[in-house]
Amino acid sequence: MKWLAFSGLILGLLCLPAASVLAADCGPDALGTTRTISLKRGAGGAFGTVQHPALPGLQKGEVVLTFDDGPVPVLTPRVLDALKAECAKATFFMTGGNLDAHGDLARRAVAEGHSAGIHSYSHPHLGTLSEAAQLDDLARTQAAYKRLFGVTAPSYRFPFLEETPALMAALAKDKVAVFSIDLAITDWQPADTTAMLADRLSKALDEAGGGIILMHDANPPTAEAIATLLRVIKQKGYRLVHVDWEG
Repeated sequence: MKWLAFSGLILGLLCLPAASVLAADCGPDALGTTRTISLKRGAGGAFGTVQHPALPGLQKGEVVLTFDDGPVPVLTPRVLDALKAECAKATFFMTGGNLDAHGDLARRAVAEGHSAGIHSYSHPHLGTLSEAAQLDDLARTQAAYKRLFGVTAPSYRFPFLEETPALMAALAKDKVAVFSIDLAITDWQPADTTAMLADRLSKALDEAGGGIILMHDANPPTAEAIATLLRVIKQKGYRLVHVDWEG
């Protein structure tokens, strides 16, 4: 019976209109952003229970949306449109290469109230590189971010969540916050469907009870499914929290 009920939920969600035609006024039916956790820029720290302590102040039943690997044309705008339609704020961990190639999209995300962190320059397996090459990758990525925003990034997520001692030490020295995750939907599979991603998200939320969610705005199935995924969060009663940096 539980599966039948969930199947009905997914079928209903798949029939939702595209983000571009959802109500633009973000009324009571929208997911919305319940509150903001403001972290101090330059305070450092490492968060996300897959690898670190939980994000300070995040409560049971609350979620933080994060997207990796962008910004990229077509896909990132679809994600941004869906977030805007739901008055939902997220954090985007952007690669330096995409910051250099698609700076207009990075600026759009920040202009629309989202937070931006970094995610390496070209998404390598950093542990396969020498320490010098790892540090060079970080420097190139921070330089790309600073060219766009005038400051260095306050937060970093490791590609594949593969943390390395050299970069953990460098990030701690520079007091850049490291963001891991609490749950994911394994959305990097090219053949994934909206129903599969919605099912994974629902089960991951049930298991974790909330937390930092990992998605990928550069992944076509995620961009296709994002409006549905936001409705899963809403219909399951989770509250969206935004993370930003002050100072």
